[in-house]
Amino acid sequence: MLSPDLPYVDWVLALVFVALLAFLGWRARRKDRREYQRFKRYRSTVRRQAMYRKWLRESFAVFGSLAVILLVLVWQFVPLLVNDVNGWDWVRSLRAWYAPIGWLATPILLFVVLVLPIALLFLARKQEDVTSIGDIQAMLPRNRAEVRLGALLSLNAGLVEELLFRLALPALAYGAFGNAFFAIVVSALVFGSLHAYQGAVGIIGTTLVGVFLLAIYLATGSILAAIIVHVLIDLRSFVFIPLIVLRVPRG
Repeated sequence: MLSPDLPYVDWVLALVFVALLAFLGWRARRKDRREYQRFKRYRSTVRRQAMYRKWLRESFAVFGSLAVILLVLVWQFVPLLVNDVNGWDWVRSLRAWYAPIGWLATPILLFVVLVLPIALLFLARKQEDVTSIGDIQAMLPRNRAEVRLGALLSLNAGLVEELLFRLALPALAYGAFGNAFFAIVVSALVFGSLHAYQGAVGIIGTTLVGVFLLAIYLATGSILAAIIVHVLIDLRSFVFIPLIVLRVPRG
């Protein structure tokens, strides 16, 4: 664990930051885009399920490991960043909104990100297709076996991506450059850019989702709240839409 008082710690973290961005950029351009284009051509559910499993293993191993390693390095910078961000007017407003309702925040969030979307999906059951933000139609499960894998992907993404992009990466950027605004903005942009395989609309959409998840984290002060909401958002695509709207067959 690196201490903020160590000499040249900002230079060390800056090198780690640049290396991380280079790795994630290479992965997004050379690997994710190519694999998704190949996945879109698959017609066999056996091949689709094999790719789902591959994505699950690699996401847990790569993003999960990066999150753990970075958090070990920059854990002491997390409260420093949070304290800095808490001084912003809009964050104080979020906290002021959250404080009076306290325990009511959880059911309100569940209604907004779970109950309401599911109700809307039932209203859309007569549609032949589902409007999506970004190129994700091919990724939607086509049978119950794929839905089960989609649920696992949702749980994994909610956990490892929140730990990495809402907790570890901002702390790393803050420790390297000492600017809370830069740390928050760059983490949102990196999160969105990693969805480049979904096209420009997908990048914009996932960036906005990242900002929404960040607001939840800052308002509640709990990364667990952001993890739960992230999981529910992904479950909508990978579980609820296939089962409720597309009514996928067993398989």
